Amino acid sequence: MTDFNIEKIAAPCAEFGVVLDSEKTEQLNLYGNLLLQWNEKINLTAITAPDDVLYKHFYDCILFLKHIKVPDGAALIDVGTGAGFPGMVLKIVRPDINVTLLDSLKKRLTFLDCVISELCLDGINTVHMRAEDAGRNKEIREKYDIACARAVASLPVLMEYCVPLVKKDGIFVAMKGPSAQDEVSLSANAAKLLGTGKPTIICETLTGNEGRTFVISKKISQTPTKYPRKPSDISKQPL
Repeated sequence: MTDFNIEKIAAPCAEFGVVLDSEKTEQLNLYGNLLLQWNEKINLTAITAPDDVLYKHFYDCILFLKHIKVPDGAALIDVGTGAGFPGMVLKIVRPDINVTLLDSLKKRLTFLDCVISELCLDGINTVHMRAEDAGRNKEIREKYDIACARAVASLPVLMEYCVPLVKKDGIFVAMKGPSAQDEVSLSANAAKLLGTGKPTIICETLTGNEGRTFVISKKISQTPTKYPRKPSDISKQPL
């Protein structure tokens, strides 16, 4: 069994209030091992070296909690969750929140269901659905305090996928690379049409000098029912 040396990130996480106790450390280690095991069968991640998983997946996701205030018991949806980043990591370190992991690929969700079972997690579920369909689904549209996505699509496209899922006064958080400022400048029209205010942009530096940018948009009004549009329209004519 691989040891991901979670203690290496314990001190910096504690500086912004995330305590990685023995239970959370054990759960992150088990999650990492399941990730590597399943990755031999299905393509979940190109990052497989233990130190890279530790910093580029686990620590990167935990940094979310350094900059975003997540209320106790908040409802969070991770759109295009893939192998569970950041949603699964956030659930492990903040067990009080309610997490939905949304993805269009069933085999990824089968993996995540296995992780949920193995880690005995409550208050977390998977949804097999395309993001644009989720935004039109009455059961989950505008039901979440927070919607987040990590490197799924360009920001104007991502906003049309995610903002319809957020309730008024909730937030949408895009985890982007170092060039996010360019995307933000192109998303002003999307923000206006979808009902969000001017975004807050926070930059971080990960291991290896890699950049991480959090783009945080508060939802100030309900999203018109015509959004999200058809997938072809979203991709061909971004807002």
